[in-house]
Amino acid sequence: MKTTQTIFQDGDHKWVAIVRDPGRQDYLIDTNEYLVTHSGQGLLVDPGGLEIFPAVFSAVATEFDPSAIAAVFASHQDPDVISSLALWLEFNPQMRCYISWLWASFIPHFGGNASTFSAIPDEGAAISVGGLSLQAVPAHYLHSSGNFHLYDRTAKVFFSGDVGAALLPSEQQDLFVKDFSAHIRHAEGFHRRWMGSNEAKRQWCERISQLDIDILCPQHGALYQGKDVQRFIDWFDTLHVGVLRG
Repeated sequence: MKTTQTIFQDGDHKWVAIVRDPGRQDYLIDTNEYLVTHSGQGLLVDPGGLEIFPAVFSAVATEFDPSAIAAVFASHQDPDVISSLALWLEFNPQMRCYISWLWASFIPHFGGNASTFSAIPDEGAAISVGGLSLQAVPAHYLHSSGNFHLYDRTAKVFFSGDVGAALLPSEQQDLFVKDFSAHIRHAEGFHRRWMGSNEAKRQWCERISQLDIDILCPQHGALYQGKDVQRFIDWFDTLHVGVLRG
């Protein structure tokens, strides 16, 4: 079963990280899911794949009433991000799915219909959770051609999807990065291969450096906090991507 940990809370405004699934099959990539709640309403961020739905649902239910999850946010179209959609919709058919307009006619193959989807335009959009405004931030070509991250200005939490992801050895179970230099070695090969555009990467680094971020939350691996947020941005800015090797 996945574990949960609160990474931000101020009154009923809360972010929960849903991480580490020691019971998953080895052939499945490990993923992080995130739940943001405000005023009794929830949004699930990159809710995960079909195979891990029971583990994610159980973990969510320990923290929050799943029937109060009004929507999911999918950073892009990958199956480890959103192939569980049909199961979430069986639980709550009224649930909305926020996704790039580019994938709004592809993701219904995982489930849902036209009324399920709120297509995000390329420039991004505000998304409301219980009256709290979150911002879908463009991250196109990092790695998907229609890709968004999610920023909570109030909590200073930034969900970065596959940017910042690290494929960690099974013995490394820390929620937060402890040693940036050691950690980033597990991220380098992934970023070189999966991030498709140096120009898009440069623009993202410029955009994100202007935001006030305490915690950067990738979809895979440990979270960055404090000074490690800017360390990661600076590292990513100088990395040559879109190549098989350095």
